[in-house]
Amino acid sequence: MLASTSLHADDFSLQLRSIPADPFSKTPGTREVRNETWPASKTAVIVCDVWDLHHCRNAVRRLEEFGPRLNAVLIEARKRGATIIHSPSDCMPAYTDHPARLRAIAAPRSADLPKDIAAWCSRIPAEEQAHYPIDQSDGGEDDDPAEHAQWAARLKSLGRNPGMPWQRQSDMIAIDPERDFLSDKGDEVWNILQSRGIDHVILTGVHTNMCVLGRPFGLRQMARNGKHVVLMRDMTDCMYNPQRWPYVDHFTGCDLIIAHVERFVCPTVTSDQILGGQPFRSKSDKRTEADVIHLSEAKTDGDHWRPISLPAERKFSGPAWYRATIRVPQRWLTGSGLAVVLPAAGVKVWWNGASLEAESKGEIVRYQIPAEALTVDDANLLVLRVEGGHLAEAPVLQSGDRQFNLSGRWQFRQGDDSSWSNMPLPAKFGTPTDIVFEPQR
Repeated sequence: MLASTSLHADDFSLQLRSIPADPFSKTPGTREVRNETWPASKTAVIVCDVWDLHHCRNAVRRLEEFGPRLNAVLIEARKRGATIIHSPSDCMPAYTDHPARLRAIAAPRSADLPKDIAAWCSRIPAEEQAHYPIDQSDGGEDDDPAEHAQWAARLKSLGRNPGMPWQRQSDMIAIDPERDFLSDKGDEVWNILQSRGIDHVILTGVHTNMCVLGRPFGLRQMARNGKHVVLMRDMTDCMYNPQRWPYVDHFTGCDLIIAHVERFVCPTVTSDQILGGQPFRSKSDKRTEADVIHLSEAKTDGDHWRPISLPAERKFSGPAWYRATIRVPQRWLTGSGLAVVLPAAGVKVWWNGASLEAESKGEIVRYQIPAEALTVDDANLLVLRVEGGHLAEAPVLQSGDRQFNLSGRWQFRQGDDSSWSNMPLPAKFGTPTDIVFEPQR
């Protein structure tokens, strides 16, 4: 094992908040809180994607507000003897020679690396029947359009890519070169945890509904691989635009995501349980009611994507749109390529935004997926536009002699808008857990 140094080893007295899960109920139950004591020497705090810049101006503002307190949490946790792992994804080139980066690389390779620990995780079994609480398929940006354009121009003037402007972790978060670790790789993070005998993990950072949940070192991977993991719910944010379903303010949208985490993934804690005082609350959060679990009057009809099961029994007057996410395993790729097969014509098909050409063979219509449009071992967005509205049979994914029937939950929308054929961000960020298909590997 790596040597574990501890200045003032101390336990963490935590109040873990959760919601007993009944995945078949649309309405969550009552929250429960249990007290646990975590040895600091067996606890890690993972700081997820607290980047120096972001494409959403409001996201930067919210991070700047809670960032100093997050740094204070890390200082206190470090002082007690916890392991601090900084994970600003896509930014490792900035830390090539940093001692914390070298320390992460040097961690002994674990003999029990979990399957797919290096991959993004879109869903764990507990979420399979869950109803995801928000629509984040527009990327979740809640900037004023004019200000967003100004912000993008400023990022470009700084030599940054306005869509992915991050280059390193924010300077608000100090990295101790003598003790901390730097990694955005799931296998490296797992090696660190195992080599130090760490059973308990606290996740902080941004954004809960995307990176904090899905990254290879995120909540889902930690939960499904047996770590006692919690989300520090006041030291995080989410990407949610109030102009999207369920049409609530940003902070209520965050509450709904936190309730989803507490119900299906892991418990949550707050920063005061380490620092004392009160939990952090944004000065922009003017609500009289916080910690919302569910909406008693959520909008279910109208102009937004909503759940539907395929094959569809109900008939619609078209046009109608359907979408789902598919994780395609590497072993599915053969010389014949990958195709979407439908039993009838009159359907337009897009794969990750690329329009697919129809090849009719009798009553069967085959849509070949170009290799350049395919994301292997990751989420792919499949969108169908049905002129007549009704889709009586589900599509089939075909590769050589392998077939996977895509019957199950999709999202559905009536109307006609060409922008619905794709999303602003990759499918793994934009789609919810309840429309994910995963062919067996």
